[in-house]
Amino acid sequence: MGITKTDLFTKEQNELAKVAKAFSHPARVAILEYLLAANACINGDLVQELGLAQATISQHLRELKDIGIIQGTIEGVSMSYCIQPERWEAINQLFSNMFGKYKGSCC
Repeated sequence: MGITKTDLFTKEQNELAKVAKAFSHPARVAILEYLLAANACINGDLVQELGLAQATISQHLRELKDIGIIQGTIEGVSMSYCIQPERWEAINQLFSNMFGKYKGSCC
């Protein structure tokens, strides 16, 4: 088999692209902002807060959980979600490394 296109890029470039893709929907950004503002685990508040259907919110939560930026627990029929602190810091570092490379020059 040949190489995939992602094999042409570094691990960091692939990881940054994967995270950026997860951040690319405003509903996911809103979910993250809500979790950050709450600074605690939340459960059923997102439907009322965002005005989206439960199925839609569940899909967005799954996308965020797939990249590890949120963590959740299931208690009976309810689920609680919060920011995964170590992953949040790792993602922060990924973006900081890229943005920190800019030295202020332009063509």
